[in-house]
Amino acid sequence: MAEQVLSCSGLTRDFGPFRAVDQVSLEIRTGSITGLIGPNGAGKSTLFDVLTGMLAPTAGTVRLNGQDVTGFTPEKLFAAGLGRSFQIPRPFARMSVLENVMLAPLAQIGERVSGPFLRRSAMRAQERAIRSRAMEVLDFVTLAPLADHPAGRVSGGQMKLLELARVLMGDPAVILLDEPAAGVNPTLTGILIEKIEELNRQGKTFVIIEHDMDFIMRHCDPVVALAGGRVVFQGTAEEAQANPVLLDAYLGAGTDA
Repeated sequence: MAEQVLSCSGLTRDFGPFRAVDQVSLEIRTGSITGLIGPNGAGKSTLFDVLTGMLAPTAGTVRLNGQDVTGFTPEKLFAAGLGRSFQIPRPFARMSVLENVMLAPLAQIGERVSGPFLRRSAMRAQERAIRSRAMEVLDFVTLAPLADHPAGRVSGGQMKLLELARVLMGDPAVILLDEPAAGVNPTLTGILIEKIEELNRQGKTFVIIEHDMDFIMRHCDPVVALAGGRVVFQGTAEEAQANPVLLDAYLGAGTDA
């Protein structure tokens, strides 16, 4: 079997009396593209928040490359190789697309109080290297022509690509994408899928929340379904399409936890 790069055991998150994530145990194989599905309110985004350190778990453990990373901050997890995008992109709207991507690397010399004064030459060299890398990433996600555009003025689909570019600046081994195709036109969706699959061939592991079942069934293996904060199905796309419990669990509406 393939090595597990990300796993959780008994992962639980409560909000007062409400349990959004309920005893979730998952094993994400290295090099896989795992699809995470379920009705609105199933706890998918909350699970991502707990896995990536945005929220502390009420109970359970998270492991990355075999290391217990439960309670790590998002920055520490990003440095360890776990990146994520958000359902609603959050760029710095007044900054350029390029500047948004250049902000992503951690521990930049210029962020320190003494940096601009005591390490000016090192800071400038690092900034040149980051700019060069950022342009490479923007070229990869087809956004290089928009490098100087304000990030708040690009389309919704381009913002999703910008989110991916920011994640890629950290060169994470595992990338969690929250509804990357939502609200994206078919042309940009095609580009996004192409880039995900290219990165996957290079060894990147993905976990993707998506309501577009065609997207999930065509591009994800395995498929995991949540309902009421619990895992109700794990298996192949073919098994998912034939599973009556999954079909029942996927019906419904509401607000995602």
